[in-house]
Amino acid sequence: MEILPDFLCPISMELMRDPVTISTGVSYERKNIEKWFFTYKKKTCPATMQSIKNFDITPNHTLKAIMLQYSCSPSSSASQQPSINHDDMLSLLNTVETSPFKVSSLKKLRSIIEKGDEIVKADFIQSKGVEALVKIVVQVLFESSDFIAFRACEEAMGVLQHLPFSEEEKTTFELLSKPESMKSMAIMLQRGSAEARLYTITIFQKMAKSGYDWNFVIQDVDFFKSLLEMVSDEICTKASSCAMEVLIEILGSSKKSRFQAIEAGAVCILIELLPDSNRSKCEKVLLLIKLLCECAEGRQALVEHGMGIPAISKRMLHVSPTATKMVVKILWVISRFHPTERVLEEMLVYGSVKKLLVLLHVDGRSSTKDKVIKMIKLHGNSWKRYPCFPCELKEYLAFVSNAC
Repeated sequence: MEILPDFLCPISMELMRDPVTISTGVSYERKNIEKWFFTYKKKTCPATMQSIKNFDITPNHTLKAIMLQYSCSPSSSASQQPSINHDDMLSLLNTVETSPFKVSSLKKLRSIIEKGDEIVKADFIQSKGVEALVKIVVQVLFESSDFIAFRACEEAMGVLQHLPFSEEEKTTFELLSKPESMKSMAIMLQRGSAEARLYTITIFQKMAKSGYDWNFVIQDVDFFKSLLEMVSDEICTKASSCAMEVLIEILGSSKKSRFQAIEAGAVCILIELLPDSNRSKCEKVLLLIKLLCECAEGRQALVEHGMGIPAISKRMLHVSPTATKMVVKILWVISRFHPTERVLEEMLVYGSVKKLLVLLHVDGRSSTKDKVIKMIKLHGNSWKRYPCFPCELKEYLAFVSNAC
């Protein structure tokens, strides 16, 4: 069944089950808007970013009835493939470029591109459609306070996110890679609606996979703050996943970017995400923490966080071999460069040492096992002196230390 855009929650971009309306007249899934207001303490409308003072939530029975009626109608089961010929495409693009009221035309264009096949998208690109939309996107640099220009930019991003970023078709990538385009998209990531931010991060994800050089944006701490806010988004999991992949790409390709991410509070945010993360998310979070801990500032931020070592230690042996490998790498750099009494004690108290000894039973040699052996060589004698160290492990630790 084709799902109409009006049936999707603007926050999660998923089909609404219990639609409610807030004071701005926009409808949301109840649990999502309640979380936005009462958990995140936001005082804006996610779709329009208007400041609001009335936080009343009203059930939208009319919309729910329409959704039910639509789902039961015979026509809803047959998804219509939009068709548009070349002349109509040129006409629509001309309207987009010349009309002062661009939003409705852009919405129509988004529907066509979203549902269209590769031929439709290729025709759009060959008709200079990307150039037309990038002009609208860049306009937000000069008219950022103009609500109509801002909404047009959001809708243009909604179209661009559906276009291919391939070796064969480089137009979209090249135009969006320009400094003015990146500045505009950074603004959209910071100030756009939830829907627009999802469009933007989807484009950034495609650019990351296409090998974009992130040096232009890594100087902006606010860019990383916006990215981290999306990483920690518990409502729109798609946006969170895209943001995490973009952050991995940026931090992995540039050491300079790690300083900006650390300054934006990345270590603290990532540590607090660990306890409730599923396997895939946990592995990505640990990879990001590992990258940040390759910097002295990142290591310092982790050891100063009260839940740093406890949260890391808890994930070892409990998630996946990949997660365990990441934890060992993190503990190795921490214990090597910050072997303070507090750090070594926390590693012992919160189970890191016991789990490290378990890893020694793994058959064969590996880089992970080598790091465990090095940690035991460095700190084994210190751990044995603690009263809380299990007596039955003291002899084993001494045996391991001597064997190593």
